[in-house]
This record gives sequence, C-alpha cells and structure tokens, in this order.
Amino acid sequence: MLTEILKTNQILIQGKTILYPTDTVWGIGCDATNSEAVSKIYRLKNREESKSLIVLVSSINMLKKYVSVPKTVLQILKKTTHPTTIIYENPIGFAKNTVAKDKTIAIRIVQDDFCRKLIKKIGKPIVSTSANVSGNKTPKSFQEINQPILDGVDYIVNLHQNKVNKKSSTILKIIGDDVKVLRA
Repeated sequence: MLTEILKTNQILIQGKTILYPTDTVWGIGCDATNSEAVSKIYRLKNREESKSLIVLVSSINMLKKYVSVPKTVLQILKKTTHPTTIIYENPIGFAKNTVAKDKTIAIRIVQDDFCRKLIKKIGKPIVSTSANVSGNKTPKSFQEINQPILDGVDYIVNLHQNKVNKKSSTILKIIGDDVKVLRA
C-alpha cells in the first residue's frame, strides 16, 4: 500500500487525475485545491461545472480547516459508522469549481485506510466523484468502469480491484444548525 500512496501522491502533486478505491464506490479524483485538475474531471465525466463534486478529507481536524462545523455535525460524525457525506455552506481554500453555485460543498471524512493515508500524505482534500460518465450507472466495482474513464485518467491505483461496493454514502445537508437527510 505504501508504494501506491507514494505513486498516487506524486500524480496528485503534478495536477493529474486518479482512479481509486474509496470507502464507497471507485472514484475519480484530484487535488481539490487545483482548479485545472478539477476541470479535467468535469471534462472526463462530461459533467457541467455547475454541478458540485464530493471532496474527501482525512479527519475532523482537516475538515475544520475548510468549513465551519456545527456541534450537531460533530456529534453525527463521531457516531457514524457508515460513510457519510455532508454538504456544508461557505467553504474556504478549495478550487472555485469544486464549490456549487449556492456556495456549498459536499465533504466526507474518509474511512478507507488507503484514502486516509493518501490525503494525509498530500496534506489536502481530494475530489471523489463516481467513476462514470455523467448520466451513466455508477459502477459498484472496478470491472464495471467504462473504458473512456479508464483511458481518461492519468493514473489507476493498483489496490482493491476485486472489491465490490453495494452502497454509496449517506448525504446530509447542513443549513445553519439544522441537518437534512438527502440520501440515506
């Protein structure tokens, strides 16, 4: 795993894209603070830049560097065992094209060991959008990823390629101090 972390880190530092296993489905990723790299992902997915992307962080401490985290959310994060993506208001420090028009961003504290170590190594959040062209079915395994995605990324992480994920993350939206469930 260490070799893959080091290789992948170098790719991300160079502003390139990766295809990698996450704690949910296989994702297309890049440095979430690099707008050119983020634009590459939008082009690869044939997705409008007005639609936001999910971003992964390694810890609550990293999360707090980029968004305000209400106490209610901290309580949820400390209790959750299932991957949970939360939409926050007014993020700072991200590439502008990772932030939605309504000034929100979807962030998940990653539970996958490889992802957590990779994010700690690069020291920045990374994009995590499903490994499919927009409008197509989300692949549940590496084998289901379509060729244009495989050919379009700069690097494919050589880990967990036989793993099958059956469920995406729970999605919550924070509006002030209120929490709304968007996907269970």
